Amino acid sequence: MSEERFDLVIRGRRILTTAGIAPREVGVRNGRIVALEPLGNGLAGSEVIELADDETLLPGLVDTHVHVNEPGRTEWEGFASATRAAAAGGVTTIIDMPLNSVPPTTTVENLKLKREVAEDQAFIDVGFWGGAIPGNKADLRPLHDEGVFGFKCFLLHSGVDEFPHLDADEMEEDMAELKSFDSLMIVHAEDSHAIDRAPHPGGDHYSTFLASRPRGAENKAIAEVIERARWTGARAHILHLSSSDALPMIASAKRDGVKLTVETCPHYLTLMAEEIPDGATAYKCCPPIREASNRELLWEGLQDGTIDCIVSDHSPSTLDLKDLENGDFAVAWGGVSSLQLGLSLIWTEARQRGIPLEQVVSWMAEKPANLARLGNKGQLALGYDADFAVFAPDEAFVVDVSKLKHKNPITPYDGKALSGVVRKTFLRGAVVDGQTPTGKLIRRGGV
Repeated sequence: MSEERFDLVIRGRRILTTAGIAPREVGVRNGRIVALEPLGNGLAGSEVIELADDETLLPGLVDTHVHVNEPGRTEWEGFASATRAAAAGGVTTIIDMPLNSVPPTTTVENLKLKREVAEDQAFIDVGFWGGAIPGNKADLRPLHDEGVFGFKCFLLHSGVDEFPHLDADEMEEDMAELKSFDSLMIVHAEDSHAIDRAPHPGGDHYSTFLASRPRGAENKAIAEVIERARWTGARAHILHLSSSDALPMIASAKRDGVKLTVETCPHYLTLMAEEIPDGATAYKCCPPIREASNRELLWEGLQDGTIDCIVSDHSPSTLDLKDLENGDFAVAWGGVSSLQLGLSLIWTEARQRGIPLEQVVSWMAEKPANLARLGNKGQLALGYDADFAVFAPDEAFVVDVSKLKHKNPITPYDGKALSGVVRKTFLRGAVVDGQTPTGKLIRRGGV
């Protein structure tokens, strides 16, 4: 028996490490995982936690696609509410998107402002994406040096005027710039010309809205991203894939050696157009939730590795912006709130498909951490941060929107029955209590 003492020891029959789920003991010192032993080795700790028989210890999830919106639109969401909601869902690291805050993260000065605001109210770790917009090419390298994890651009109107979109040639020019310091371009891939030609989205019928954001708009934009990444040699990432049509093209680009990664989101994997009621603007997002047949193909794309990871694209707004009175899909803000629910949503769906929990956690922790090159997050392994979620996979609950920690009580999942409850979340070996913000602001290459 080891005489070493640890700050924290967690013991349980179900601990998910890189070798799978097994009975183990985890020793934590100075916020890091420093020992992993078979259960029964009797590691000694200042604090010892024995997991219940129905609990599995997971690495904390990493959500690389969150719109926190502070400063400037803090009534939509803010660092305190977003990071509390994340922790309640087992997420221990988020990377904040550069838009919907005012100002957007398009200059070093704006990044510093955002960090000042976030600093003393983060309950989990928070990193930042930079933004690539027309005219800020000279800001990209300084932002990279200041620690952003990569750069987001849009290929059509972003929804907010202070974050204008690039055309494909401008995106290619910025990609060539990013290639010179090995950064990453993450792209909202919908083609504005295709959407201009599509039917107008007015009214409360979801089918009309769906027709206004056709798959072709995504397919065409993704083809541009692939070719520009091929020509420049830059790393590129497709955000929130919703069109399954694009999967063969993505798979073929990956086989060709194009440096391409792809994410999708819980709403595309758990919801379907056929079941969205008229006027239910909580379901509106861009690109849109498509048909059941499309959803099946996205699951196949995850399982064969064409899609790399699952992240929330948590994009909240105030209730009035969702136009709940009229339920007009053309008027409502586009965004689904799911930061707190992602693990339960995906696990509920995955287990019905016979997909094991280890695979779900890989898609939601290890793979997003790889995307952002976070070398100390997303796995329960020696030397990694002691970020954990205590998860009861068989416990069921019904989503009650009024009890979620998001700032605005609206989500398409209200009233849905889900499996899997996060009972406790640890950040660097300490329980996240929602009272004392102990999260750090992280940067590419370290805190």
